Amino acid sequence: MSTLSTGFKPEISQTTTIGLLLLGGALAASWVGINLAFPGLAPTGIPSAVLRLGIHIAILTGLWLGLARTEFPVSQRINIWLGVAVPFTLWLAVAWNLAINDFFKPSLTGFPMLPIAIFAPVIIGLFVLLRSKSIASVLDATPAAWLIALQVYRIFGGIFIVNWVNGTAAAAFAWPAGVGDMLTGIMALPVAWQLASGVENGPRAAIAWNIFGLLDFTIAITMGTLTTPGPFQILGLDIPASLGTYPTVLVPVFAVPSSILLHALSIWQLRRISRWQEK
Repeated sequence: MSTLSTGFKPEISQTTTIGLLLLGGALAASWVGINLAFPGLAPTGIPSAVLRLGIHIAILTGLWLGLARTEFPVSQRINIWLGVAVPFTLWLAVAWNLAINDFFKPSLTGFPMLPIAIFAPVIIGLFVLLRSKSIASVLDATPAAWLIALQVYRIFGGIFIVNWVNGTAAAAFAWPAGVGDMLTGIMALPVAWQLASGVENGPRAAIAWNIFGLLDFTIAITMGTLTTPGPFQILGLDIPASLGTYPTVLVPVFAVPSSILLHALSIWQLRRISRWQEK
């Protein structure tokens, strides 16, 4: 069973927390600045492709490292890893192919496919993952800070602010989605450090961070639906929506469901640790 590590003095942890917060803010600002300075970069899809593959590899690498901390034999670790990696990779491949072929392109008359693309993987993933004893064992053996630190990639959600500046996203969607994502990513490393360093408010900060990240998605999905051409659009009627077109569409159809699942697993892990510590 994983425990929250101790051994770092709270004042040292606080200094590091502030440094990590500033680092996250600098990375978020740099990402937005680069895209504003080179407006032709994002539409090529190259940055999106690199980010998607990088995050994909990071998640699967984290899973393997977590499995390495369990007492499972090597053959079982491989089977569990493949049991997650194969459908996870197929999901990315299918979503990517559909995105390139404008399957999710918004239409004024057609039924919006984005909500289905977001919630179907979440519902299926939660049903499978939260019922798996193997995944529970991996979470018990994995430091709780890992699942939180991993979502530092949320700083790249600042691309929505860039889209607003470029006139391809409504302010009603871009600002809450972009700022919420960036704040979640900026806070990921400091919260993970608080949790790992064993300070008293670490677990509470971790739960609050997860709730904030999920609330950010709730607002972003709602505003995205209300500003994207379709039967539910009531805002941003004069803005050509980019949310359902490639490469931006990979955020809602793959990154958002992946992050929601990571939040759910993190909350489950923290609750398991809390129950174990109370015994």
